[in-house]
Amino acid sequence: MYDWFMQVSAWIIPAIIVFVPLYAAFRKVPVYETFIEGAKDGFGTAINIIPPLVGMMVAISMFRASGAMDLMLGAVKPVFDAIGVPTEILPLGILRPLTGAGSLAFTADLIQNYGPDSMIGRIASTIQGSTDTTLYVLTVYFGAVGIKRTRYALKVGLFSDLVGFVAAIVICMILFG
Repeated sequence: MYDWFMQVSAWIIPAIIVFVPLYAAFRKVPVYETFIEGAKDGFGTAINIIPPLVGMMVAISMFRASGAMDLMLGAVKPVFDAIGVPTEILPLGILRPLTGAGSLAFTADLIQNYGPDSMIGRIASTIQGSTDTTLYVLTVYFGAVGIKRTRYALKVGLFSDLVGFVAAIVICMILFG
């Protein structure tokens, strides 16, 4: 059964790539012209999201360089130590809603230092899979379509990240602790 899934997964993308243009040609859709028009729209969207993306990157850099992240970590470290949660994962909880690349690099560093089968590696991997880059999503995707008021989306997104962070810790502590 597993081999069948492997064969299907190996061929599904090439099949779609062949099927879509053939189907469009069959329906007499100008395939190349439609593709070029879509690419032009995509380029415009890319240009529109650059200013919010640069603003977010500057804000993240300022947050880290100012020492605010270290101050935040120092405030919650005693609580994590008291309940037995590894404090090495705390920066991941702060970075993950801000930046996907930064949190992935931090997770890779934790896994390299502590190992993938360590409690820290397992919690970091679970956090990486159970949370999202909320501020990035709000900046890029909402900015691309011109949404200015993100009040409720921000609250819900950050709350869901917090729930994912706590749930990842609790589940890993139960399963692997």
